[in-house]
Formats: sequence, structure tokens, C-alpha cells
Amino acid sequence: MQLSNLINGLPPYHFADAKKKIADRIAAGVDVISLSMGDPDLPAPQAVVERLCAEMQKPENHRYPEYRGVYALHEAIAQWFEQRFQVRLQPERDILPLLGSKEGLAYAGASVLNAGDIALVPDPYYPVYITAATTVGAQVYLLPLTAHNAYLPDLASIPVDVLAKARVLWLNYPNNPTAACANRSFFEQAVAFARHHHLVIIHDMAYAEVYFDDFRPMSILQIPGASEVAVELHSLSKTYNMAGFRVGMLVGNPALVDAVGRLKSNIDSGMFRPVQYAAIEALNLPVSWIQQRNVLYQKRRDMLVEGCHAVGMQVELPKAGLYVWAHVPHGFTSRDFATWLFDKTGVFVTPGSNFGAAGEGYVRISLTAPDERIATALQRMKDALSL
Repeated sequence: MQLSNLINGLPPYHFADAKKKIADRIAAGVDVISLSMGDPDLPAPQAVVERLCAEMQKPENHRYPEYRGVYALHEAIAQWFEQRFQVRLQPERDILPLLGSKEGLAYAGASVLNAGDIALVPDPYYPVYITAATTVGAQVYLLPLTAHNAYLPDLASIPVDVLAKARVLWLNYPNNPTAACANRSFFEQAVAFARHHHLVIIHDMAYAEVYFDDFRPMSILQIPGASEVAVELHSLSKTYNMAGFRVGMLVGNPALVDAVGRLKSNIDSGMFRPVQYAAIEALNLPVSWIQQRNVLYQKRRDMLVEGCHAVGMQVELPKAGLYVWAHVPHGFTSRDFATWLFDKTGVFVTPGSNFGAAGEGYVRISLTAPDERIATALQRMKDALSL
């Protein structure tokens, strides 16, 4: 069978490959501790589970759902967004429910990019940003994110000839994998830059509700005029421990929201209604639920940062997100260290180079494992690095 150039050009998806490696080692009897994925180990809220079960008992919810989601979900998203960010969205115009934010990332790119266009992509990056461009024949121009520039792209360094063909600027704060956060000044700069150069900003904000201490990530749509050039993607996966439910949202510029909705309606038939009602239940939870959950993640963050420092791995204290971005020990590349650690200890972390060349020299370590497993992983790392 002759497969398409699209399929033949797709690289293996790292996290699918990682799951297979983990499964193989577990089958071989290894006690694997995976700190590689941002897959919450904590349960979804009980009220959400109960609402899901109740709605599944109603025969009318077994039929095809609305292509763009029930209006009540649009309303719940608008209310949540206004409460959290003080940004008003028109429910049917500015909001599109998604089967997880990942599909929205791919569809948003496909909705604005043509073959030969350029997508401005931060490096390191979430791999879907690259796929969203290359699958439609667009090119990628990488913007290095380094500790020196606080993991913010240097927009002024982009060559004029690149900007002439650029259509999209990808942003992602709180950042995956570096855990960096952007401030209002940067978002103001980015919005002005996009307006001046006729760019669309696609801001991936999946980690906005995992925050620590007194910090609160902001929405780019809080910047006046941002909705003229930007859309934002959120996810209930991280926010409410609902990764398997596959619920996300695209909000912002109405033309792009509508375009993604048109594309989706030609590809899928919408979201299972009981899941939509479960999402409404989640969005109506008090903010205290998120704050109490974040106390658990903050304890894990502190454990990992302290543990990394104890074995000589330099790391900054994250303000938000599900990851610690740690320097690998001297003498290792990112991949060599991750492979050595897995072989030696059964602890699985993600090489920074999996997220692009600028990720070399780091590993991404996830907070999504029980405290006792994180403690065990850190002890194994300490024992292995002390030999």
C-alpha cells in the first residue's frame, strides 16, 4: 500500500512512543515510576463524575450531539472566563468547545496557514505546533526560548523576510516544557507586534489553573484589542483532572473561532452530551476546589525542586504548570541522561531535546505522580548519581 506524503512525513509522536517503552518495561517486571507526562493522577471532582453518570442515563443524550456544543456549555465557559480573567466573551460567537485542546491547536493552524506560509514557533515547543504547520505545507521558523531571555521569544530578532511570509505566532504560557510564565508587558508587546505584522496569535494556555503561591497566570485576552488578533486554548484536562474526558475550549477572535468550528464540523460530529454536562459541572465548581488541589501540586513541586538540587541538578522554582525543567548532570546529553536514568532506576523523565534543539541540556519532570512515588524516584536518582 502506498501511503500519503503526509503520513510518511509524520515523525513518531513522542508520548505515544514513551507509553510503549513504559509498558514494555513494566511487562518485563520493572517497577517503573513515570514522571514524563502531564497526565493528572488525581481524580476528577466527584460532582463531575456524578453528573456524567446521571446524564448517561438519559436516552436523548445517546443521540448525535450538536456540532458546536450545547449552548449551556458555551454559557458556562463564558461565565468561568469572566470570573477568572475579567474578560467578557459572547457565548456563541467567541467560544468553541473542543474534544480536548490538542485538536484545537491543529485545527487553528490549519485554518490560517497555507502551503509556503511561515509559522513562528517557540523552541522548545509542544510538538503539535510543528504538526499544525507541516501538515498543510507551511514552514516553521523557530524562536529560541532560553533562561537568558526568561523563556520569552525575542520578537525583534525575527528577520524581515521571515515576517513577510509569517501568518501565525504560537505562544504557550505557562510554558510547556519550561514552566516559564509571561507577564502583561510581554503580552502587550506580542499583541502590538501581531497587529503590526498582520499575524494571528494562537496562545496555548492549558496549564493556566495549576499555579502556586500568590501567582496567577493571565490571559492574553486581558490585553485591550487582543481579540482582534488572538485566540486562546484552554483545557479541562489539567484544570479539573479530566484528561480522559477530552474537553477543551477555543476562545477569542470570532473569525478564527468560526473557521475552526467549520473545519471540525466536517471532521467530527461533536462532543458526547454527558461529557458536556460534566464539563459544565466542573466549570461551576468554586475556585477553592482548584486552590486546594494546587496545594497538593505545590508540595510535589517543592519535593522535586529540593530533590533535584540535592543531586546537583540546577532548576528554577516554577510559578505554575505541571513540570520542573531541570538541567541534566554534567557529561550527559538530555537523551543520554533520560535513557541512563530509566535503565538504571526505572524512573522515566522526558529529554528536553524532544521539544526542540533549545531543550538540549534539560529534562522535563512531571508532578503527576503520588507523593510517595516522587519521593521514591528522587531517592533512586540520588542513589544512582552517587555511584
